[in-house]
Amino acid sequence: MNEIIKTTLIGLFFGTFGTTIGGIIGVKFNNPSKKFLSFILSFASGLMIAIVCFDLLPEAFELTTMPTVFLGIILGIATMIFCDVIIDKKFQTRFQKNTLLKTGIVVSIGLALHNFPEGLAIGSGFEASLTLGLSLAIAICLHDVPERN
Repeated sequence: MNEIIKTTLIGLFFGTFGTTIGGIIGVKFNNPSKKFLSFILSFASGLMIAIVCFDLLPEAFELTTMPTVFLGIILGIATMIFCDVIIDKKFQTRFQKNTLLKTGIVVSIGLALHNFPEGLAIGSGFEASLTLGLSLAIAICLHDVPERN
């Protein structure tokens, strides 16, 4: 029971810390330059691609078969396409002029859905090893910083 509480607190701290730092940056820089925004988004993207390629996919291939892993990837892509289509149909008249609003709503839904597997990844990482759990927690914390801007 002690390990579950410890893992929960570490995951909660890193998730909250990354989000808080991202929120502070978002408030402090009201109109960030395109160069700064591009750097932050590129950093977050590169970090998460590295985590997926070097930590999560190898672990997934060890735990299950290749078709199951690809099914999970395809399900994630299909979910976001479904969200895009539903938002398009629901608010068709509103988004003809403001595609940025539509993009913001779809990204918000994606981020909300994405936080659940983040927690699962941190918890699973701690179950596998302390090192993997901490590295995932730190990476997700850093990844959450630009996500909230």
